[in-house]
Amino acid sequence: MFDTPAASKQHTSWVTCVQEVAAVSLGKRLKELRREKGWSQDEFAYNASIDGRQVSRYENDKVVPSVQVIIKMAKCFDVSIDYLLVEEVRRRPLHVTDNGLIERLKDIQELTEEDQASLEHILDALVAKNRIKSLASDIG
Repeated sequence: MFDTPAASKQHTSWVTCVQEVAAVSLGKRLKELRREKGWSQDEFAYNASIDGRQVSRYENDKVVPSVQVIIKMAKCFDVSIDYLLVEEVRRRPLHVTDNGLIERLKDIQELTEEDQASLEHILDALVAKNRIKSLASDIG
């Protein structure tokens, strides 16, 4: 599988790193995302262009996927790689389409702590409002 002992050692280091960083089960997160899409394991494998025989192993934390496979999974679900691997990371898309807003958010560091807290409360309120609207439209 590996051409050189160095490549084998690098792979072992990657696996160890993923296991240490992944406070959340990568498998659990993958299963959750797959079910959100309503996909079977085979459909997930097809959409992510990965080996279908490995999906069950990934979801049950029997095997740690390679970097390339994790990138394919992140692209497939349009989630950030850190979201797949770290529990406390908030879900966000892999590719951000509105760079203008991202650039504006960088200015937050110039605000006082009090103003930053106020802005966070406003954002929380707007997000909650939109989630409630979304739930209400699903019901009605």
